[in-house]
Amino acid sequence: MKHFKTLLLIAIVTLGFNTLQAQTKIGHISTDLLISLMPETKTMNAEIEKLSKTYETELKAEESKLEAKLKRYDAESGSQTDDVNQQRSVEVQKDQQNLYQASQVAREDITNRRNEILKPILEKAKKAIDDVATAQGFTYVLEASTLIVANGTDLLPAVKTKLGLK
Repeated sequence: MKHFKTLLLIAIVTLGFNTLQAQTKIGHISTDLLISLMPETKTMNAEIEKLSKTYETELKAEESKLEAKLKRYDAESGSQTDDVNQQRSVEVQKDQQNLYQASQVAREDITNRRNEILKPILEKAKKAIDDVATAQGFTYVLEASTLIVANGTDLLPAVKTKLGLK
């Protein structure tokens, strides 16, 4: 009787597992490709490019000022005292450090702005993927770029249609 219960339990677990497997539907999608096709991404890229060029122009102007100051100080160094030259050297080093910090701040600002703009784009893409997966009965949707073999259903065409993309 004890063996019968064990066999019955194994049979139930096996049948339950097979039923669970039959109900699992897995698809895949390249979210990077999807996001790159969205018009919001193109707008974001244009805005980030504009911001980058603005910072680049400002930093180049500051760098030019620093170079001019350095040339002037070099030309005048022979007629100045050692104390003045030492003070000017410290001043130039401080200006170089300020320029470096400004470039760091610019990079951080660009990154933060990009992340700020990208967040709603990612949310929109995720919602569209969720809607399509739910409508088509998918249990799991995997990132296509991480798959070695992707013979399953590609949800990209359906999600593109949902978002009105070509």
